Amino acid sequence: MEFFRFKRDIPFMRHALVFNVISLVTFLAAVFFLATRGLNFGVDFVGGTVIEVKYAHAVDFNRVRAAIDKLEVGEYSAQAFGSANTALVRLPLKPGVSSAQLSERVMNALRADDPTATQVRVEFVGPQVGKELYENGALALLLVVVGIVAYLAMRFEWRFAVASIIANLHDVIIIMGFFAFFQWEFSLPVLAALLAVLGYSVNESVVVADRIRENFRKMRKASVPEVIDSAITSTMSRTIITHGSTQVMVTSMLIFGGETLHHFALALTIGILFGIYSSVLVMAPLVMWMGVSREDLVKPEKRGTLGDKILP
Repeated sequence: MEFFRFKRDIPFMRHALVFNVISLVTFLAAVFFLATRGLNFGVDFVGGTVIEVKYAHAVDFNRVRAAIDKLEVGEYSAQAFGSANTALVRLPLKPGVSSAQLSERVMNALRADDPTATQVRVEFVGPQVGKELYENGALALLLVVVGIVAYLAMRFEWRFAVASIIANLHDVIIIMGFFAFFQWEFSLPVLAALLAVLGYSVNESVVVADRIRENFRKMRKASVPEVIDSAITSTMSRTIITHGSTQVMVTSMLIFGGETLHHFALALTIGILFGIYSSVLVMAPLVMWMGVSREDLVKPEKRGTLGDKILP
């Protein structure tokens, strides 16, 4: 499906170096913030207590935080959850105090401040469980990366596999860099978003790589940059339609999904934007610089033979 078509090929490869310098600077900035500030891991990974509290009226978070501050529980968060009448309080582990005792103290303080406060649910995550989730999440990310490399190497050529995985990991690191810089909470939904972005980006890479291979068959007299420019230009309409439709859905989650889906949708939004950029302006130039040629993707036509004579 195409809503529009470009009449001339856009010379992306002419500016490939500029695009990749921008990409490299962004990547290094993300690595810097990850190394210096680190990720703000949520209760899912580090352990702690999550309490959902409901009020008979809209939550006054200034009063909620003032009541919890008196308990000196450490660094916590209190945020809206689902509706204006519900608050979600996340508490870290506290040495010498069990999660049950901590949650009871918090609820007593909230009820003393406002008698309409009622506990809807409370969840405890131990540090051992958080460590296992962290390790399993890292393993899942590694397996996805290995699977992508193997798939692209078998379907296309090793240069596409290497370039695509560099571009896709570039997206993941930049998303994590945003979370490190702004200290947004990194939770299991965010990890799920990272895995989704990897799959989404590799799909875009496959589309571009497939069009490059097709153009090598059709454009036999064109140079490699011209082939790649034509491939990217011809997929622009599809890219805008696909990613635009997806972003509309993700934006609705970002605005109306509440606290539960906020960081998940935020990670997807960053991933979609950088996924387009990396698949088109990072992966393709890397393939070109690694020396891809028509012979790498198009098998030469075989001619019939009879004994030592070659038949036309």
